[in-house]
Amino acid sequence: MINKYKISLEKLKNYCDPDIFPYETTEDLKVDRELIGQDRAMEALKYGLSMKRKGYNIYVSGLSGTGKNSYSYIVAKDFANRKATPKDWCYVYNFDKPNNPIAISMEPGQGKRLKRLVKNSIRRIEEEIPKALSSKGYEDSKNNAFNANKKLASDVLEELNNFAAKDYNFMFKHSENGLLTIPLVDGKPMTDKDLDKLSDEEMEELANTSMELTQKSYDQIKEIKNIEEKLVAELEKLKEDAVSLAATEFIGPIQVEYRNNVDVNNFLQAMKKDIIKNYEMFLETEEANYMEKLLVRGDQKAYFLKRYSVNLFVDNSENKGAPIIREMNPNYYNLFGKFEYANELGVAKTDHTRIKAGSLHCANGGYIIIQARDILRNQYSWEALKRTLTMEKLKIENITGLSIAAETLDPEPIPLDIKVIVVGDYNTHHILYLYDEEFRKLFKIKADFDTEMEKTDKNILKIGNFVAYQCEVEKLLPFHKGAIASLIDLSSRISDEKNKLTSRFNELVEIIYEADGWARAEDKTIVDKEDIKKAVEKKRYRNNIYEERILEMIEDETLIIDTYGEKVGEINGLSVIDLGQYSFGRPTKITANTYFGKDGIINIEKEVDQSGSIHDKGVLILTGYLGERHAQDIQLSLSASITFEQSYDGIDGDSASSTELYVLLSSLAELPIKQGIAVTGSVNQKGKIQPIGGVNEKIEGFFRVCKVKGFKGGEGVIIPIQNVDNLMLADEVVKAVEDGVFSIYAISTIDQGIEILTGVKAGSRDENGDFEKDTVNRAVQDKLNIYAEINEESLND
Repeated sequence: MINKYKISLEKLKNYCDPDIFPYETTEDLKVDRELIGQDRAMEALKYGLSMKRKGYNIYVSGLSGTGKNSYSYIVAKDFANRKATPKDWCYVYNFDKPNNPIAISMEPGQGKRLKRLVKNSIRRIEEEIPKALSSKGYEDSKNNAFNANKKLASDVLEELNNFAAKDYNFMFKHSENGLLTIPLVDGKPMTDKDLDKLSDEEMEELANTSMELTQKSYDQIKEIKNIEEKLVAELEKLKEDAVSLAATEFIGPIQVEYRNNVDVNNFLQAMKKDIIKNYEMFLETEEANYMEKLLVRGDQKAYFLKRYSVNLFVDNSENKGAPIIREMNPNYYNLFGKFEYANELGVAKTDHTRIKAGSLHCANGGYIIIQARDILRNQYSWEALKRTLTMEKLKIENITGLSIAAETLDPEPIPLDIKVIVVGDYNTHHILYLYDEEFRKLFKIKADFDTEMEKTDKNILKIGNFVAYQCEVEKLLPFHKGAIASLIDLSSRISDEKNKLTSRFNELVEIIYEADGWARAEDKTIVDKEDIKKAVEKKRYRNNIYEERILEMIEDETLIIDTYGEKVGEINGLSVIDLGQYSFGRPTKITANTYFGKDGIINIEKEVDQSGSIHDKGVLILTGYLGERHAQDIQLSLSASITFEQSYDGIDGDSASSTELYVLLSSLAELPIKQGIAVTGSVNQKGKIQPIGGVNEKIEGFFRVCKVKGFKGGEGVIIPIQNVDNLMLADEVVKAVEDGVFSIYAISTIDQGIEILTGVKAGSRDENGDFEKDTVNRAVQDKLNIYAEINEESLND
């Protein structure tokens, strides 16, 4: 009766035929790093990268190991190589508004050249200005101007003195404060002694005469002052001309070279004017004493000359194509740049040369890849990134105040042209999409990397190419086609479906590396399938200590698991324990007691707060099943308790709901269950079996328990029929089934399962609505009828 539910041998594992590969080893294979099985993600990624509209940034989602990071970079790199190299950016001093440095762009490589040319020109100007102002030509011109104006002034003064002596008996004399009137005695200037001998009246008379003379001589005195001012202006003009000539000699060629760049020329012109205006700073050659240097906060001249320096902010001279940057630590300053400060006498000083670029500046014109979990941990970074993408401008500013007095700058923002790729998981994208309105506007493209792909011949061959690529890049031994076939089998096992392959290539890469290591340890020249098998077994051995301890406790009956005999109200359920790198199946004894009452089915785990909501739902479904199947015309008067024995942790999930129903039916029907058969599967209220996860681990887990306890005959596992496609069992389990010592059953209904477990027919209703005699369902119905009669009698009493 039960043999019809047994799964045939060929369905237990879908082996890959090594002959599918048209070569013996990967040495004979073309190397290819093509991404496999991610056509949907690649299409989305490429579409997003090709869109030049605002808001078409990309969120790449997927589990780790699917290649979402590496292939996002590879695809973006391919786009970057086809784009033009973006311009260099420099920050220069703003001579009109010193706190607002000016941003200048230029062709790649020109920024570095401009910085060098300006630096050299300032150094040469610094040398030439003192020479120009001490040259013979300059001195001759200065003397000529001085002599010509001196003669003019002397002629006017002589005329003035003749007038003063003749009419007022006075003369005029130059002093630091201008022209002074001096009284004469016998044609000679009066001395201080002569003045002391005069009476007050005489002194007052001299003062009045001097005032009258000054008033009468106003035009001549003004003419002399004009001549003096003219001399000063001419001398200043001579200096400016000399300085301008020196500056033009070295700045002019730069202006010619950058004649097509208006911003550069405006800066150079403003710089030349400032040099002429502040030429004295180029003449300070004597060292200041210590106190003077302290008071001016260091070398004033060097600090002053910094204004002429060019800050090469973004240098693309070495780039070929657009930049692509992986920002691994996206804090605010790493992304958006910062001001560097120098502490001078307790004041944090900065200038345009201390403005440092962030990764967004360096990636401007290209692409930047950021991990979602990293940037979301930096609140300032995430908000600033959205604001920057919205405004399409990069602005540098401090986000926190400094603890000391500090200078501040407000540099000119730089236009932003960038494609941002944020890499994260599905849940993060879902939360951002629901609750962050700006995210929806700015990240319109989602590239979702799948965890599995179809097991087609094309994809199988591509995995062979992938192995060949790893061998070449990592200098591994060549892999035999049998080894690659074993990797394909492992890939299907990881994907948990025989007709699928995993897209989480990092797990395959681990085995590839380790198989190479074991092959080398045995001095092999080729990696074969035995090396793959050993790598898998050794990896399992490194991680399965917990599983072995459980098996030891089952073997010495510390954990009570029966694998032979029959018992009423007892059954072996199956669960999966996930330890991260390793997961395994563990059987658990489930028991049930049934008796008259009105409490319904009591979930003992729930009563002690060890049951999750999904498990609670599964238990409640049992009542629905019993009500529909057995209580259409009677009142369900039942109390039952179900528990997972020797379970001290929380329980969740519904994969044991069918198991709990079987043990409940066994208790009601008083029919024993075969302890050598474990069960997994969910059930609905209609008695239909539903698929579960971890079917391979569960089967192998119970198989190992039976192996430890010793095979007595009849051992096996019942699974949902839908899970047959998930079977990729270990070779030893397949061999045991082939030898007839272990069986795997696939069912679709509770009736089928109970027949396998009890060896008794489930039974169906006849034309009168009664279940067949000597069946499980009839026994259950009879017991529930008895409980209903007892309940009715108690109500009548």
